[in-house]
Amino acid sequence: MSRDAEFASLFSARVRAVRRTAYLMCGDWHRAEDLAQTAFAKLYANWPRLRDPAAADAYLRLTLTTTYLDDSRRFWHRERATDELPEHGTSYDEDDRLMLLDALAQVPPRQRACLVLRYYDDLSVEETATALRCSSGTVKSNTSRGIDALRRILGDSMPDVTTMSGATR
Repeated sequence: MSRDAEFASLFSARVRAVRRTAYLMCGDWHRAEDLAQTAFAKLYANWPRLRDPAAADAYLRLTLTTTYLDDSRRFWHRERATDELPEHGTSYDEDDRLMLLDALAQVPPRQRACLVLRYYDDLSVEETATALRCSSGTVKSNTSRGIDALRRILGDSMPDVTTMSGATR
């Protein structure tokens, strides 16, 4: 299989999951699409230098996370979500998910990235540390601070974030 065919196969297998992860990090589908597209473009540019095609997924996750954190530092992305949510058929689980997504948008970017990678993408502390290029201790403290921030925002109505893993898969 050619390198281009390998990349096309990886892209078709991972594009939806990468886009969802990006959405959970940034809270905006348009921005998530841009982040996912940038991450895949950077992966494609470095594809010939990738020694182990099995490491492509980890490289993609690292690139997405780095791109999101860099993009979050730009002042024009410091907007807050409005109180109006798109119309959806709702259920208890959908209400919890929307409430959690709204609260997640208020958590600082690095803590949000830790929460998404740990609880949505179900990565270990070490895998999250690799994706964020930081120590395991930093992941643990950012995750703890992120959960504390969610508790402050949501109070008693906070759903169990550990059960939200893959909620939109």
